Amino acid sequence: MYGDDATVRKILTGLGDTWAVVGLSNNASRAAYGVAAVLQRYGKRVVPVHPKAETVHGEQGYASLADIPFPVDVVDVFVNSDLAGAVADEAVAIGAKAVWYQLDVIDEAAYESTRDAGLLMVMDRCPAIEIPRLG
Repeated sequence: MYGDDATVRKILTGLGDTWAVVGLSNNASRAAYGVAAVLQRYGKRVVPVHPKAETVHGEQGYASLADIPFPVDVVDVFVNSDLAGAVADEAVAIGAKAVWYQLDVIDEAAYESTRDAGLLMVMDRCPAIEIPRLG
């Protein structure tokens, strides 16, 4: 497991409430859309990051993490594993405090390099499952 319960709890409760959700669009059938709604219900500010830069759940979207003009606490990643490492690198570059790879998003090299850069990281877990479980 990539990220123990203590790390999960710290990301969910101790790092801040601004979450950039990479891969979030207005496609309600995608997992990112539902997870973002759960995060909002638990008081998180959800910032959509998607090439379309759509407004989702009332929050303005951005085409990339670098385009977000304010600090981001957690980068929640809903992209294929082969693209996830680059997103983790961007999270480090913008000064995020943590990276969260969703279920089935796995990149062990990115996990190590992100942690080596001083960020907390969870991989192959879902905050919409973990928030109520650890609440």
